[in-house]
Amino acid sequence: MTQRSTGNADLAWCYDAVTDVSRTFAITIAELDEPMARDICVGYLVCRVADTIEDDPHIPPSEKARLLRIYDDVLDPTSDADAGQFESAVSEWVPSDPGADWRVVASAPRVLGTFRALDADTRDRIRPPVRELVSGMAEFVERYADEGGLRIETVDELEEYCWYAAGTVGDLVTNLVAQEASTAVTDRLEEHARDFGLLLQLVNVAKDVGTDYAEENNVYLPEAWLDDAGVSPSDIDDPAAVDRLASVVERVTAHAEGYLDGTQAWLEAMPEHRGNTLSAWAIPFLLAVGTIRELKARPEDPIREGNVKISRAEVHAVMAQFGQGVTADDLDTLRNRIEQRPLHEW
Repeated sequence: MTQRSTGNADLAWCYDAVTDVSRTFAITIAELDEPMARDICVGYLVCRVADTIEDDPHIPPSEKARLLRIYDDVLDPTSDADAGQFESAVSEWVPSDPGADWRVVASAPRVLGTFRALDADTRDRIRPPVRELVSGMAEFVERYADEGGLRIETVDELEEYCWYAAGTVGDLVTNLVAQEASTAVTDRLEEHARDFGLLLQLVNVAKDVGTDYAEENNVYLPEAWLDDAGVSPSDIDDPAAVDRLASVVERVTAHAEGYLDGTQAWLEAMPEHRGNTLSAWAIPFLLAVGTIRELKARPEDPIREGNVKISRAEVHAVMAQFGQGVTADDLDTLRNRIEQRPLHEW
């Protein structure tokens, strides 16, 4: 990630933390200018605290839900709860040698302090979608408390989960991008905010099947679709079930593909102001297009290998395009090329 010159030690820490926890958001933030880079960075980390707790398989579900409810109270501007209460509650679950994600959780007071230093309008645009994410995660944890991990049952429930996990982040981004935009542009962005978040999360669901099961004991493939294929959630690690599970990966991939047009419409409507840039959001969109291509070609890999990734060469080729004056009018061409084969092979 590009080093940013800032006299604010807490904000500088946040920029470094994003680089450590998310390659995708690190790319996005590196493409943004101020103040949008700051707002997106801090907003993302506020979300990441909750996401790390929800994903950790070592925390009992009832305790996860309790921690998420405390965190939501801290985010509530009408509550007397403060970050110190959350820090105290979560401290026993912080690993002795925490990785990047848990370092962010352990530093929640620092993240929240940086958030509270933002201007009031920006805080008001970030807070509601974050609180919806946090409360939604708590609800899902409680729903599957007896399972020890999430077991999505239907396509509608998958969409509900994806909304809480990423659709809310799409709303957060839209709220910030629409700051100072016209009513017509804001309406267009809000119309498709859901598409962007669901696209990225559904791609994650499809590409990380094995990893999600092995590391988090979560199965996001809808049980209704697993039933259709003659398998169950417990078959995720069964080599004999790979082909049948791959057919479900194909269905989730096709479902994700249905959100490409709406996401592209969001990008085409998006204003480039307050440090916002097309590249920051078009790059993850095009990388999702490439990942869908790979999932369609190798739907068994998320089961056998744990996930599917596009090559570093393609990531670099996509990023390099935006140093050549790419505009929203070029997205169709780039998307069509990537749907056929890796961009660097053209």
